[in-house]
Amino acid sequence: MFLRISLFLACFSSFLSFSQEISGKELLDKAIQYHDPHGNWKTFKGTLNVTMTIPNKPKRESEIKIDLPNEFFYVKATRGENTTEYTVDKKECKIAFNGDQNPSEAILKEHKLSCDRANLYKNYYSYLYGLPMKLKDNGTNIHDKVEKKKFKGKEYLVLKVTYDESVGKDTWYFYFNPKTYAMEIYQFFKATKDSGEYILLSEEEIINGIKLPKVRAWYYNKDDGYLGTDTLVK
Repeated sequence: MFLRISLFLACFSSFLSFSQEISGKELLDKAIQYHDPHGNWKTFKGTLNVTMTIPNKPKRESEIKIDLPNEFFYVKATRGENTTEYTVDKKECKIAFNGDQNPSEAILKEHKLSCDRANLYKNYYSYLYGLPMKLKDNGTNIHDKVEKKKFKGKEYLVLKVTYDESVGKDTWYFYFNPKTYAMEIYQFFKATKDSGEYILLSEEEIINGIKLPKVRAWYYNKDDGYLGTDTLVK
């Protein structure tokens, strides 16, 4: 009996020590192993269909095509009566509005359509759906210390991430399940602690062998105000 208790205490102590001493890079590697066990993200070619719901606004239905090896991105978004299409093929940008492949300057201005916005969408979708793998990108600073925090009553291993000034100024925190290393929350702050947002991730869809969050619900850090939800639709 004494031997069994000793062995149990030794194993339990090892687990505690491991969970406390795991480094930021080790945690990130384990999270990537969970979400992208075959290393498929770097050669990702696929289509994501996303429904965005925002309070008091019509739903936005988006078809998103990402082809990383060929530096190709396309998004077709429909909200209400309007459909916008952006294509970024390497450095070439194309914009279409309600089927018009060459919209006038007046239309572009009225609906705030631009190649800057096309690249913004490209970076936005590639980053958020490429997490946590995108945290390996150049200019990303993984903090070595991993914290254990509770968020809404559940315990997580939390990874702090900052970026080189040329990449971004926000401070991000990624919350991982301590047993599976699945990414379940991410949160960012701007200049002050009451700024920014947190995003709750739930359910999963497996696309090209990668476990992607199916549902992303967005909230303000300051007052828990609900912003909207993105849902991957098959």
